[in-house]
Amino acid sequence: MEREDEKCVVLLDESLPAGIAANTAAILGITLGRQRPEVVGADVADREGRRHLGIIEFPVPVLKSSPEGLKALRERLYQPEFQDLTVVDFSSLAQGCRTYEEFIGKMAQTGEEELQYLGLAICGSRKKVNKLTGSLPLLR
Repeated sequence: MEREDEKCVVLLDESLPAGIAANTAAILGITLGRQRPEVVGADVADREGRRHLGIIEFPVPVLKSSPEGLKALRERLYQPEFQDLTVVDFSSLAQGCRTYEEFIGKMAQTGEEELQYLGLAICGSRKKVNKLTGSLPLLR
């Protein structure tokens, strides 16, 4: 897929306090970068020759949604039509865990319907991402 045909967005629960919203966005971005390393550009050098690590090659709008909207969107992303998109979710369950082992254990005991999403990151076909998120406002 050509870069101009791709899009990534981050969606956050509009009711989150600033610190939790920033933490959620950071976690989503780290995981998205691990899943899609090809969208991260090469390292660059400034005028003095100092190296700066590569960043994603295209903009990533940060959008807002209600908790109910995030839940409905996450459910929609399980449909076969959207299986080719990369989707990262971050829930209140995950945010409340102190270790990854605790997260694994709690997730194994939790049904999808019980999860409350703090944020989602979606990357893939621009057309599909826009279809899912085109009506959502920017987080400001």
